[in-house]
Amino acid sequence: MDHAALARAHAFLDTHARLLERRLARLWSQPDPVPAVAVVDALAGYRNADGGLGHALEPDVRAPHSQPLAVDFALGVLGQVLDSPAGGDAVVRRTVTGFAGSLVPYLESVTSPDGGLPIVLPDIADHARAEHWGDGRFPVGLNPTAGIVAGLRKAGVSADWLDTADGFCRARIEDLPDIVDAHTGLNVLHYLASTPDREWAGRHGLSVSDLTLFHLHPGEGYGLTPLDFAPSPTDPLRALFPADAITAHLDALVSAQGDDGGWSVPWQPPGPAAALEWRGVVTANAVRLLTTNRVSYTRNARVLRSGTPS
Repeated sequence: MDHAALARAHAFLDTHARLLERRLARLWSQPDPVPAVAVVDALAGYRNADGGLGHALEPDVRAPHSQPLAVDFALGVLGQVLDSPAGGDAVVRRTVTGFAGSLVPYLESVTSPDGGLPIVLPDIADHARAEHWGDGRFPVGLNPTAGIVAGLRKAGVSADWLDTADGFCRARIEDLPDIVDAHTGLNVLHYLASTPDREWAGRHGLSVSDLTLFHLHPGEGYGLTPLDFAPSPTDPLRALFPADAITAHLDALVSAQGDDGGWSVPWQPPGPAAALEWRGVVTANAVRLLTTNRVSYTRNARVLRSGTPS
């Protein structure tokens, strides 16, 4: 990543973002376990007495109550810690595994009899939230259950709850409709990549070309992209997408950096605090993507390098 552009991104994070994202964005520069453990420490600030996470960890839901959505968000953060240069450190891995495992009792408390989780609970309706969360009444589903199972597996967690949730996920995937939304598809593909039953996983894929809310190439409006599915060049899911689509989305990401050094989101968060928090989330993510994909860029040009990330 171009040093001047990287400096502007970090300056934005220093003045606009939460401690969590400020810490997270610093992981990609060197294999130092101290900032990696500090990311996990920052997540602990969102903990509730029931063992879950809330307090707008996912900025669109301002409720203080624990939510499966917040657990899913946290597992994504922990996955980044493991993927960072410090992710192989034994202390870092033990810290990640311990924190992820401590979330299981909360998950058990909100799991349906058939092993599934809803993405949010109705108590989000007592607090500000983005419009797309409505009244908070969502059925259990692969989003987020499959992604949470995959995230716990990646973190090295072993628990009986995983067996229950695994049965739910397998049953739903075997009955998956031909067309699903990209969020469900993302959860399913991460689950399939994580399951130890490789023979079964090989029989149950899905076509990314049939996903809704998905932009294979940059387009207008909200949608996930190939970089959401496979952020790293070494991610196994990268093989699902043509190289020109990856390059086009990296180009679009470079050009989307604002004059203030940050990136923005294409939806309306529920208030100014949420808007700033989301800008921190997506800016930290942009730093990760442009660094791990070895993109050196200026405001008007982008060059893919084959060397070590700067």
